[in-house]
Amino acid sequence: MESKAKILYAEDDKTLAFVTKDNLELAGYEIVHADNGLEAFELFKEQKFDICVLDVMMPILDGFTVAKRIRRMDQDIPIIFLTAKSMEMDKIEGLTLGADDYMVKPFSIEELRLKIEIFLQRATKKPKEEPAHLFEFNELIFDHKNLLIIMGNEEISLTQREADVMRLFCMHKGELVKKKDILLKIWGDDDYFAGRSLDVFISRLRKYIKPCPSLKIDNVHGIGFRLVEQVEAQ
Repeated sequence: MESKAKILYAEDDKTLAFVTKDNLELAGYEIVHADNGLEAFELFKEQKFDICVLDVMMPILDGFTVAKRIRRMDQDIPIIFLTAKSMEMDKIEGLTLGADDYMVKPFSIEELRLKIEIFLQRATKKPKEEPAHLFEFNELIFDHKNLLIIMGNEEISLTQREADVMRLFCMHKGELVKKKDILLKIWGDDDYFAGRSLDVFISRLRKYIKPCPSLKIDNVHGIGFRLVEQVEAQ
């Protein structure tokens, strides 16, 4: 059976997870299961999903925290919360964080399946803008889709993350891009180690664009970076 959609399913109750996963797979979905919040978020960063079904009460990271991090990286993916709680404030918090719906345990597997189908249909109907992938700066061309910086006959291959950082700069050329925003958007976290990793990536990108003297990445100390293009006077 061809998979209808790929679902990130986070649930620490092993029995409930087995039953739910089995039923959804029988309905034709591809299910990737995580039994704690941290694992769920790591899976989200590594793979592409069509919808997230998150238990609220999970070890390491709770479902609300996972949803916050997911929303920093993807504003559009549908999120359904599952919880044993029925308090109104919990429902309000979940919906405020950007959840599309909220189901209280014990829930009907059939109702969950129907909700998933509804949100997937809505997502496919929503028109999505194709993000820009080709940027030209005098003699330098940056091709995000093919992970390339091209100058004349020379091509420099980039990693996916290098290309993602470079595209973020290109889309905000001349504007200050805050370090925290870069980390949350590309890394999904703004901790110390992600910050150190970003510094390394900036050094690499500066090296790649150095042969193009009109283009540079300025450092705004303690705040972020700015991609600057100097236009030659005619």
